[in-house]
Amino acid sequence: MKFLQTAALLCALPIAGFAQQLESWGSAGGWDVMIDPSLGDGCLIQAAYQDGSVVRIGFDRNEGAGYITVFNEAWGEIEEGVTYSILFDLDGQEFDGEATGIYLNDVPGADIYFTNPDFLFQIAQKYTMTLYNEYGEVMAIDLGGTAIGLDAAMECQDEMG
Repeated sequence: MKFLQTAALLCALPIAGFAQQLESWGSAGGWDVMIDPSLGDGCLIQAAYQDGSVVRIGFDRNEGAGYITVFNEAWGEIEEGVTYSILFDLDGQEFDGEATGIYLNDVPGADIYFTNPDFLFQIAQKYTMTLYNEYGEVMAIDLGGTAIGLDAAMECQDEMG
């Protein structure tokens, strides 16, 4: 179950060494739709979850890639810049990937980039995304409303040119 968005917590905070100022664009499907000027005015969707996780799914126009970034204060053992092997389970379909440890306002997180941004739309068609690391399950989130949110993020991208 998603809680009210915590955009104020994550806006205007440094991420991966760059100052970040997210701009609100709107909301759709239970997600906040935001613009990230530090990523070439890439649009993203953001939601907060009951377990304390804040999830961002978006487009990095500087890199021409899609990403999922997750923050959670309970993940204190993440090291910034370290690459971690992860496994995505999307309704029973598994994908291997890599996450890079990051911190945003002293909150640990994982940044997962995809060279094929269309993969984000494949994720949005699923019901549940579970992430695993070498020690087991890290988190599971309900993807309800994600397709609607990503459609809005695409509208946002079109507006950004």
